[in-house]
Amino acid sequence: MTAPTPTGTRKRRLRDRLPVRLRQHWKPVGALAVGLAVMVAFLGDVRISPYVTSASRVEADTITDDIPGTVDLYDTSTAHSIQLTYQQTDFDKMMKEFKEDGTKDWIKADLVVDGVYLDDVGIRLKGNSTLMSLRGNKGMPGGGNMPPGAPQGEGAGRQAQDGRTGGAGSGDAKTGAPGGGAGPGGAGGRAGGPGGMVQYDLSAEKPEELPWLVKIDEYVEGRAYQGEREISLRPGANGQVPLNEALSLSLTDASGQKAERYAFTSVEVNDRPAATRLMVENPDTDYADGTDDDGNAVLYKARAGGDFSYQGDDPSEYESAFKQLNKKGSQDLEPVMKLIKWAENASDEEFARDLDQYVDVESLAAYVATQNLLLNFDDMAGPGKNYLLRYDLDTKKFTVQGWDYNLTFSGDATAGPDDSTGMGGTMPGGGEGGDAQQPSGAPEGLPEGMPEGFPEGMPQGGPGGGDGEGQEGGPGGRMADHPLKTRFLESDAFDEVYLAAYKKLYQEFYTSGTAAKEVKAIAGQARAAGAGSEELDTAVSRLTKTVTDRAEALAKDKAVTG
Repeated sequence: MTAPTPTGTRKRRLRDRLPVRLRQHWKPVGALAVGLAVMVAFLGDVRISPYVTSASRVEADTITDDIPGTVDLYDTSTAHSIQLTYQQTDFDKMMKEFKEDGTKDWIKADLVVDGVYLDDVGIRLKGNSTLMSLRGNKGMPGGGNMPPGAPQGEGAGRQAQDGRTGGAGSGDAKTGAPGGGAGPGGAGGRAGGPGGMVQYDLSAEKPEELPWLVKIDEYVEGRAYQGEREISLRPGANGQVPLNEALSLSLTDASGQKAERYAFTSVEVNDRPAATRLMVENPDTDYADGTDDDGNAVLYKARAGGDFSYQGDDPSEYESAFKQLNKKGSQDLEPVMKLIKWAENASDEEFARDLDQYVDVESLAAYVATQNLLLNFDDMAGPGKNYLLRYDLDTKKFTVQGWDYNLTFSGDATAGPDDSTGMGGTMPGGGEGGDAQQPSGAPEGLPEGMPEGFPEGMPQGGPGGGDGEGQEGGPGGRMADHPLKTRFLESDAFDEVYLAAYKKLYQEFYTSGTAAKEVKAIAGQARAAGAGSEELDTAVSRLTKTVTDRAEALAKDKAVTG
């Protein structure tokens, strides 16, 4: 029998229903609640930017299904094959949107790579100025015709950076390509635009020749192929396949610097005729994590439309200039922000004294020397801003890495260690390329400011330059300037380390005969993938001549050999 409830018992108070631990510490909890209410009331419209400082090495985006395949994807000793199949309606819609507003959307495709089938991969167009011809844009570069008053005809717009048509070792009056013929260093494509910009006759009717980015896990989360989630099919096909890019990657890798892996492959799209292409490892999360042994580094990729200028102390303001490739969630862009702020505000004396506190100086010297030796028109100071910043979380220092070498071997083969191989700066021949807002030696008739067809989002006033109001390297700066590269070369404090790196790499690339041997090997790889043609033979001959002329010119430079 249940005992009756006493009539005098009170109901439990609200505080008695709370856990004992909370009742004992109610004052701090109450204070916290009041504080939050005040912040919401008075700071509700203020944006608070988090600063992430955790050193966590864990990536949320992990590979859960790694397909091994049968042949190493980037084995250059074997011929590769890629087949892509997609719905034509998806492709037509993608092309329509790209032509209308430049949108590069993904579409679903089935992929067969070296005989291994992967369904539902993602593919999209890849590139900026390279793709302009697909939008009916006839401006240079990458789009077709030169501006009024410029030389016309195939390759006619191509001039050396010292103002002479061709350049040392050009040997081709028709194209005027400096040492390289049609396209940089025999890379293929038709020359057009300043400093070696290349145009390709791209067409939606030939999808096997389009520059594609293939994403293995776009529609299947966690999937990879041999640890790779992205494959880049570079511009140029068949006789125009970019031999110069393969050569540059090979030489960079052989020197001990980080470089993407590559291989030649035949590419078929929807049962169309096969085309020979260069496929290259694309800098992504996995590439970033492979930049060192312990994985304790963050890799940032410069965006073509951004610049190296201080935007304030909010790291999120730099997302338009740099893309963080790995450690998202545990790291952010704060290290890049601090580097930019220091480089912009440091006096010449401070720059010379303190650069090694922010940047690994020897690695920067090797990077700058490499770009010069390879005659890279589009390095960190070029229109496409093709460079990576790697931040070591242990040493708290940056190193600079290269990528995207399709405009190498495109300049004057006689350029010395202190000569520019890109737009602006001091040109071989002594001219200054900054004040005119267009490349020194460019064809007459080029409009001032930003030529049509340059990478989208490029600041006004030219690559690396701006609206005439800023400082060197930022908006208003000289074309092709980059604060790190330009100030490094201008400072006497770094002459010794730079020349030491230059001489070492010169020996490794040219004196050893490695570059000449690699041209032959790379040509053989392209032919094995199906690129044999008279056009390819001509490109090989021109690239060989460029390499020979480069080696001979440097051998006569006492600054290099002395």
